[in-house]
Amino acid sequence: MAIRTTSNPSKKLLTTQYAQDVVDGKIIACKKVRLACQRHLNDLERAGTDEFPYIFDEKKGHRPIRFIEKFCKPSQGAFNRLVIQPWQHFIIGSLYGWVHKDTGLRRFKEGLIFVARKNGKTTIVSGLSLYGASKDGENGARVYQLANSMKQARLTYDECKAMIKSSPSLRAHFRPLRDAIYYDATNSKIEPQASDSEKLDGLNCHLGIFDEMHEYKDYKLINVIKNSTGARLQPLILYITTAGYQLDGPLMDYYEKGADVLEGIIQDERTFYYMAELDEEDSVDDSSTWVKANPNLGVTINLEEMIEDWNRRKHIPAERTDFLTKRLNLFQFADEESAFDYAVITKNDGYIDPESLVGAPCVGGFDLSATEDFTSACLEFPLADGRVFVLSYSVIPEKKVKLDNEKLPYREWEQEGWLTICPGEYVDYKYIYNWFVGMSKKYSIQKICYDPANAYRLVQDLKAYGGEEWTEVTRQGAMTLSPAFKDLKELMLDGKVVYNNNPLFRWYLNNVKLKPDTKGNWLPTKLSRYRKIDGFSAWLNAHTQTMQLMTQPRAGGVEFVSIKELRGR
Repeated sequence: MAIRTTSNPSKKLLTTQYAQDVVDGKIIACKKVRLACQRHLNDLERAGTDEFPYIFDEKKGHRPIRFIEKFCKPSQGAFNRLVIQPWQHFIIGSLYGWVHKDTGLRRFKEGLIFVARKNGKTTIVSGLSLYGASKDGENGARVYQLANSMKQARLTYDECKAMIKSSPSLRAHFRPLRDAIYYDATNSKIEPQASDSEKLDGLNCHLGIFDEMHEYKDYKLINVIKNSTGARLQPLILYITTAGYQLDGPLMDYYEKGADVLEGIIQDERTFYYMAELDEEDSVDDSSTWVKANPNLGVTINLEEMIEDWNRRKHIPAERTDFLTKRLNLFQFADEESAFDYAVITKNDGYIDPESLVGAPCVGGFDLSATEDFTSACLEFPLADGRVFVLSYSVIPEKKVKLDNEKLPYREWEQEGWLTICPGEYVDYKYIYNWFVGMSKKYSIQKICYDPANAYRLVQDLKAYGGEEWTEVTRQGAMTLSPAFKDLKELMLDGKVVYNNNPLFRWYLNNVKLKPDTKGNWLPTKLSRYRKIDGFSAWLNAHTQTMQLMTQPRAGGVEFVSIKELRGR
């Protein structure tokens, strides 16, 4: 193993020791943390080779740890000094200890630290900020403490100022003002910045720390900071957060990429991941598993008090959701009646090449909604193995994109083929007509189901093309929609829905709220004004017919065949 050791034997190899203890089962940790630790051990085996030009310098990894323990004091609570815990040794030691074998510059340019609340994130972030401005070998360093709002950004900034006030050594060298903390010896400073800051141009980031990433709706501030690191030799951007209530936004993108990197599905040698959470099979009532999301349990978190808190809050839906999200680091929805939670949506992660279904029978559906907003259509393919494949398509007017109320990546979705942005202020329904006509030349569309509201012109055009029987009214009441909704929920729970991880369709699913009536019927509604469900509504309309076909495999002359059989035709 290519490791350089520190001169302090008591601290020697503590970063690696934590990784080894987790892998050996001596420290309880979730699957993703075990994978991160195994990644560290695997990298030690290949360190310094031609294929892997990085080595682990324990001395460099320990420098920020030693700085924090020696100079930084927590400003709140009953602690008079900071003692970095083993899991924090692993994070900080990895971020600062892995370097290029020739240049000595840091390997990791970014890091995602995903851990539950009350685990001392703000304190460690403040310590790293002070280290980054003073001892990280960068003249004129700019350290930015970042958040979705200036109020949130100032929480970390104020903790930094409080640390300076509590330490005679730091007070002698740092000069804290209202809007910046200066370290004059290296002409460096620490500043809070936010998405709502008036001026974001001209930044020159050495260390950027994003707090509570789950609150970010877009990449505006992230892109500004990333683009500002070009003049730095070894910039570092950290994303530190708990789980959140929504499945769209930067956090989910980073979280899912992190899972893929740790699983070895994709490769990213320059990003570090520490993702502490409960595992899928863990019961939230089993407090022995809570340490997986709370590695500081027993230090800054009292287990008995946490259990008492859980027992008091678990019977109140809104408080239960908050506990699961913030204390157990589980993605949840703010509304207890949301139709599909994170675990259910991500279970349906299959992929099918649409070209393999050419000629296959399917059912269409569309939801026109308002002409100034999203309009969606879909095809649903029942498969021989009991799954369904959903091919979703949406259109939105250019005016809606320019308003940007939802802060969604419309342009990226258009580039990936999930969305069409049409010119003007409204959606011309010819886009939906042309999509169905084009799809009918590839697939065997049995029916096209629709909500009759605002659909007369489009329906007439579709009938003129495909015949009077090609379209089917889907009445928007409980008698029609509830059975289909319940069947879709069962398919989702069983992981039998394939939508090729279409991010726009996933956003629609994320926004669906279950609205039961007094008779137990289900109807869909949206979580809020800006959270659209048009793509789900189109799918639900289609499923009213697909569900019937799935229970009658050859009804109406429809032949259900496997993908393998289709490819052989």
